[in-house]
Amino acid sequence: LLIVEAMKVMNPIAADKAGTVKSILVENAQPVEFDQPLVVIG
Repeated sequence: LLIVEAMKVMNPIAADKAGTVKSILVENAQPVEFDQPLVVIG
């Protein structure tokens, strides 16, 4: 679904359910916190 960089390591993030991405909640290169929603899947 997307890739999150943490300490120069690229971490692939998979969706936990099927669906279509309805909204992207963060910008490219924006710092994010643990458990922060990144996308809305519908």
